[in-house]
Order: sequence, then structure tokens, then C-alpha cells
Amino acid sequence: MLLKTLCETHGVSGDEGRVRDILLEAVRPYADQVTVDVMGNLIVYKKGESADKTVMLCAHMDEVGLIVSAITESGYLKFQTVGGVDARVLVGKRVVVGQNNITGIISLKAIHLQTKDERTAAVKEKQLYIDIGAKDKADAERVVSLGDYAAFDTAFGEFGDGCWKAKAFDDRCGCAVLVRLIQEKCAYDTYFCFTVQEEVGCRGAQITANRVRPDMALVLEATTCSDVSGAPRHLEVTTLGGGAAFSTLDRGSYSDVELTNKLYAVAQAEGVMVQYKRTTMGGNDARAIQTAVGGCKTCAVSVPCRYLHSPVSVVSAADFEAVYQSAKLFLTRAKELI
Repeated sequence: MLLKTLCETHGVSGDEGRVRDILLEAVRPYADQVTVDVMGNLIVYKKGESADKTVMLCAHMDEVGLIVSAITESGYLKFQTVGGVDARVLVGKRVVVGQNNITGIISLKAIHLQTKDERTAAVKEKQLYIDIGAKDKADAERVVSLGDYAAFDTAFGEFGDGCWKAKAFDDRCGCAVLVRLIQEKCAYDTYFCFTVQEEVGCRGAQITANRVRPDMALVLEATTCSDVSGAPRHLEVTTLGGGAAFSTLDRGSYSDVELTNKLYAVAQAEGVMVQYKRTTMGGNDARAIQTAVGGCKTCAVSVPCRYLHSPVSVVSAADFEAVYQSAKLFLTRAKELI
């Protein structure tokens, strides 16, 4: 299963090469042209039935994670987060560090050594370190260097009734959908873009959109799903099992109203499960694509994801399929939408 392979492959922002290699192998048989630009974006071109318009579909390859910022005299690794990671969910989690795939455990001063104030305060990033079993600094430096990335080491698996659990659903779900879509016929000439560094500022999408110059674009993502105990209904954002989530606006972009509503209506008419995001939280590559060159009609469709940006997340297989079906309609019926 491609999604499993992608989720279990490590690709923190700025270190997407291993993910890109898997995608390159998957898309080559269906592409008319494949390009990897200087930043590492993978751009796959497929000729459509018409060249009157240019269509762009986008998903980012990178995931949130950590980067080694110091090595202590005792051989522990201090780190900084890459992307929006909550330090409170990191203690005791297993990671893989560097190109040598060194196993590490994110650790914290033992509770019986903590002061009363430390026990009651929220954990901060500066208190944490990665233990790789090194005897001292010199021992650690034999296998790890400053600037090495650390990715969460989480196995993909089935979870509950019709769900999956893994790391990096954001945005390996979108990448897996794009690979399936490349095998479909395109109404217009289409660029399938697998971008880098979304989690640190949508940098890859900005370069890619300026290169492709699309007339319309669809961003495929994973988005927050907070349908959990204690969350008010209006702050749940999306519902797990409720279908593909259509954005209206978020903290980075406004989806094109006409394009979004047309695609939503077409998907509904075809029996695809769809829902609108219910808050304006988050952001994605749409913000960079929307304002590229002379501007572009843009919308975003996402897989609802519980525990986003954490060592393990949960998605619904049915929602994943609904995103694919929605995106397929965007691709094959683009002439009705633009």
C-alpha cells in the first residue's frame, strides 16, 4: 500500500529526498514529463484533452519533526521543532535520527527528580532531549551531527473500525491521492506538484506555482479533526468519517468561492461524502499558489485527521477515498468548474 510506505518513510521539512524517490518511481509510468527543481519540488506534467487552460494539483511531501541543535557532554541530543509541534506530546516517543537512522527516545527529567513547580507546569521544548544510548558527547558525535533531522518512528496500521493510524498523514495522504490521480485522464494540461517545505512556510509551493502559472489549482491536504471529548461542536473543525473537508478560508488563504462551491455540489451530486471545515484554523500551500504571478483560482480539499502534527495521527479510510473522488472530479470535469 503506497500510503503505508509514504507514512513510514521519513521526510522532515528540508529533508524530503527519500519521500520524493518513492514518488518518482510511482509516477514515471504515467507522466509526459517529470521535473525536480532546484528546491526539490517534484513536478509531473500530463497532457490533457485541451491546452486552453493550465491546471495544478498540489500536495506537500514534508512532515513536521525535529532538528538536532546541540549535543551535551553526556551524549544527549538537544533539538528544536520543525513545523508546528506541541512539546507536550513528545515525552517518551521514539524517533529516528539522521541518515544513519539512529533510534532515539525523547526524554525528560524523571518525575521524582522534578520540583513541585516543574511537575505542575506544561512541558517546554527546552526541557526535552533525545537519548540515543551514547556514553558521552564523543560517542554521540560518531553517529549524529548538528543539523541532523529526527522523525517520529511510528508504524502504519489499522485502527478501530475503518481507520488508520500513522505519522505524517499530513500530507502523505495528499501525495498518495495525487499518484492515483496521475493515472486518470485530464480535461486540461495538468501539473501534479509534490512540494517541499510546506510546514515551514509554503516555500516549495511558491516556487512551483510561479513556474507552472496555473489558471486553477486544487490543494490536497490533511486537516485538523477535533471531534474529541471536551471540544465544543463549533470548534471541532471537521468530523472523522464525515467525508472530504472543503476549506472556505483559513489563516493563510481564501478559497475561491465559485470554484469551491461548484466542486462541492458536483461531488455531492455524485454521492461523494463531503463536509465544510467549520473554523478558520490552519493553513496550507493554497496561500502561496493563490497569489502566484497574476493570481489563481484555488481551493483546498483535505482528509480530516485527529492529533495532527503529533507522533501518531488517525484518519478514516472512507474520508481518504472521498478526497480522492472529489479530486478526480476536479481533474476530469475541470471545464465545468473554471
